[in-house]
Amino acid sequence: MHVVSLRAASPRHLRSRVRRRFGLFACLVGGALACASPPRAPEPVAAPDSLRHPPAGDLIGTKGLYGGRAWLGIRYAAPPVGANRFRAPQPVEPWKGTFDARAFGASCPQYASPLGGDATAPPGSLVGSEDCLFLNVYAPESAAAARPVMFWIHGGGNTAGTASFYDGSRLAAEQNVVVVTVNYRLGFLGWFRHRALRQGASAVDASGNFGTLDLIAALDWVQKNIAAFGGDPDNVTIFGESAGGWNVLSLLASPLASGKFQRAISESGVTWSDTPARAENYVDDTPPGDVASSGEALLRLVVADGLAQDREGAKSVVASMDDAALARYLRDKSVAELFVAYQREGSPTDDGYVCPRVFEDGTVLPATPLAHAFRQEAPFNRVPVMLGTNKDEEKLFLFFNPDYTRQLFGFLPRPRDPGRYLRDARTITRIWRMMAVDAVADDLVQSMPGRVFAYRFDWDEEPSFLGVDLAEMLGAAHGFEIPFIFGHWNLGPETDRLFDDDNRPGREMLGKAMRAYWTEFAAHGRPGTGGRDGNLPQWASWSEKAGHYAILDTQGAGGIRMTDGRETADDIAQDIVVDPSYESLERRCEALESLHDWAPVAFTLEDYATIGFGLCEPYPIDSLGGF
Repeated sequence: MHVVSLRAASPRHLRSRVRRRFGLFACLVGGALACASPPRAPEPVAAPDSLRHPPAGDLIGTKGLYGGRAWLGIRYAAPPVGANRFRAPQPVEPWKGTFDARAFGASCPQYASPLGGDATAPPGSLVGSEDCLFLNVYAPESAAAARPVMFWIHGGGNTAGTASFYDGSRLAAEQNVVVVTVNYRLGFLGWFRHRALRQGASAVDASGNFGTLDLIAALDWVQKNIAAFGGDPDNVTIFGESAGGWNVLSLLASPLASGKFQRAISESGVTWSDTPARAENYVDDTPPGDVASSGEALLRLVVADGLAQDREGAKSVVASMDDAALARYLRDKSVAELFVAYQREGSPTDDGYVCPRVFEDGTVLPATPLAHAFRQEAPFNRVPVMLGTNKDEEKLFLFFNPDYTRQLFGFLPRPRDPGRYLRDARTITRIWRMMAVDAVADDLVQSMPGRVFAYRFDWDEEPSFLGVDLAEMLGAAHGFEIPFIFGHWNLGPETDRLFDDDNRPGREMLGKAMRAYWTEFAAHGRPGTGGRDGNLPQWASWSEKAGHYAILDTQGAGGIRMTDGRETADDIAQDIVVDPSYESLERRCEALESLHDWAPVAFTLEDYATIGFGLCEPYPIDSLGGF
C-alpha cells in the first residue's frame, strides 16, 4: 500500500489493496531479491547417518545444502481435502517403513509468483496442491540432543509462499540449533468462515482460522517428534517475517498455542485481524462484509455455475439451500473454481488476490482485535518476544510501483519524483514500525518487563546497477534481513545486483552477528548477553519510557548499537500535517488516510476527524464499518 494513489480505488477497498501489496508486490522484483528461491536440488543419494526414528515413523534425509542434515517434505497432518476442507487439521497416522525425506512437499494453492514454489509456472497461473501440510527439518550433523528449536513461518501475505524457499541448513549447522520450516494453508483455504460450515461443527472447526490451526498442529508435531532430530521440545522459538511475523503474533495471542513454544520473534509483522461479520457477511448486510467475504465469494460461485444470472438471483439461490447443501457445494468445488470466485474484476491473476484473514473468533484467537491482544489484562502467551522492522520497509513496494517509478529500457526503475519517493517510503515505514514494534512492545512490557526486545535492520550497502543507486532506491527494504539470518546469499540468478564482492565482508560479519543474537535469544530468551559466543554488543530490553532497541548494521555504517525512540500515531499524523513537501492537499490527506488504513486501532476515524477535518474536509475518509 502506498501513500498517494489511494483515490484510484474507493475507500471501502483500501484494506484489500494494503493486504494484496503486503503479500505479493514484494516479490515482483523478478526473483532477484529476498523472495527468490535458493536453487536447491535434493541429493540423489540418502545420507546413511541421517536415519531417524521419531514417533511419526522412521525416515532418512540428505546432506544439508550448507552443512548438517536435512529432512524434507514430512507430513504433519492429514491432507485437508474433501471432507477435511474448511476443517481444523486432522491427525495423520504414522507411516510404515522408512520415509524418504529428500524432496520438498507441495506448496499450498496460490497464484504463481517468485514466491510460489514453481519457477517454471507462468506468473499468475495456479500452482500448488491442497495436500500441502508438510514441514522440513534441518539439524547439525552430530546427533547431540536438546538443541534449541527454531520454527520458521514463511511470509507472503498469507496468500502466497512456501517453506521450500528458506534453507535452514547453515543456521542450524553454524549455530547448533534445529530449524523447522512449515507450510500452512493460505488465503481462503486457510481462513474461511460461513454459517453453513458451522452446522454440527466444534468451536475450533467453526472458527475459520484454519491456517493458524495448521501452525498449531505443526507445533504439536514438533513437540512429539523433534527430540529424534536432536531438538529440545521444551525450547521452541517461533519466528517469521512479514505474514510470518503476523502469524507469530497470532500464535502469541492464541490460547490453543499455549505451552507449545517458549520464545517468539516477529520480523516486520502486522497486527491485522478481521471480525466474523467482515469475514462472512454480504457487503450490503448490517454490519457489512468485505467485498471478498465468504458470502460474496459464494454468490460469485453460483453465478459462475449458471445457477443465477446476477448477484441478486444468486442470493435467492443461496437462501433456498440448507446448510448441509451449502457445505457440500463449497467442499465439492475444485480449487480452480474457488480461485475464480476470489478474482477481482479487471485485475490480473499475477497481481494476486485478497480475502479476509485472521479472524477474531473467540476460540482460536481472541474476540477482540489482534492489536489489543497483548495488553496487560489480556490472556496471551507470556514468553520472551523480539520485534523488529527494517529501516526502509516500504521502498520495496514503491520500487516497481508505476505511480512512483518509470521503467528505463523496460526493466530499470527510476523515480519519477525522488523527493516524493523518499518521503512516502519514510512515512509508511514509520507507520509500519509504530504498528509492528512500538505499540506491541509497549503493551507487552506492561506484563513482561525485561523480556521484550526490539531491533531495526539498517543494512543498505547495495551497489549501483546501470546508473540505478540501489542503496537509495531499496536500502534496508522489506525482507532484506532474511538472508542475514539464514546465512546464505544465493537468492536467484540476479543476486549479484544486491550482494557483490565489495559488500561481502560487511554483510558476512553482520549476518553472523545476527544469527548469534537470534539463536542466543532462542536458547535463553534474551539476545543481550553478547550473542551466542558472548562477544557482541549488549542488547538491552525494551523500555516503555525510552523505547530501547538495537540498530543492526555493519561496522562501516556505525555497527551494532543501542538507541532510544519510538513512533506514535499522533506524532506521525502531526508530521504529515506540517510537512511542507506535500505537493497538494489531497496528497497530504491521503497520507493521513493511509495511517488509519494501516493501523485503524491506533489511529481511529475519530482521530482522523480531529486532525484531518478542516484540513481534509474535501477528501473525507469513508467509514469502513469497523476492522
